[in-house]
Amino acid sequence: MALKFQFNKVSLQQLIKGLKIRQAALPTLRAKEAALRLEVKRLQNLCLDAERHLQEARQKAASAGDLWAEFDPNLVRIASVDTGSGKLAGVPFRSFHSVTFQPLSGTLLDAPLWTAQGILLLQNVMEARIRLHMLEVQTSVFEFERKRTTQKLNLFEKVQIPEHEDAIRRIKRFLEDEQNLAMAAMKMLKKKKESALP
Repeated sequence: MALKFQFNKVSLQQLIKGLKIRQAALPTLRAKEAALRLEVKRLQNLCLDAERHLQEARQKAASAGDLWAEFDPNLVRIASVDTGSGKLAGVPFRSFHSVTFQPLSGTLLDAPLWTAQGILLLQNVMEARIRLHMLEVQTSVFEFERKRTTQKLNLFEKVQIPEHEDAIRRIKRFLEDEQNLAMAAMKMLKKKKESALP
C-alpha cells in the first residue's frame, strides 16, 4: 500500500515525525533481531543435544528387551514439571528445570528384580522427552518472533523509510515551486503597478 500524503506543511511535518520514529527504531530492531537469531541458534544446538540424550535413554531402555512385557507402566507417574519463565529481547518464554515423579505407592517385593532399574530407565526417557519438547516449543517461539522482527526490520528499511523520504522530498519541491511561483507573481504584479504609475 502506497504512502498517502498531501502537499502541505502539516503533512510534511507528520511525515518528518514518522520518519524520525522509524529511524530511531531501527537500531533497536537490529539488536533484537540479532539477539533472537543467536538465541534460536543456541536453542537448536540444545535441541540436538536433547535429542541425542533422548536416543541414548531409549537405547538403554531398549536393552531390557522383552522384560518390558512384565513391567507395570503405572509404577512411573509424573507429579509435576518444574519450569521457569523469563524474557529475552522482549519475548516471554518458559524453560525446563526438572521433573518430579510420584513416589511408589506400594512395595516392589512381588515385582521382578529388575523393576527398580526399569523405573529409573523409564524416568530418564520421560524426562528427556519432556526436556526436548520444552526446548522445541521455546525454539519455535523464538523463531516465530525472529521472523516477525526481521519482517518489521525489512519493512522499515526497504519500504517505509524510503517512502517517507521520497514523500518529504516531493512535498518540499512542491512547496518550493509554489513559493517561487508566488514570488514571481508578486514581482510581475509590482512591475505592472510601477509601469502603470505616471
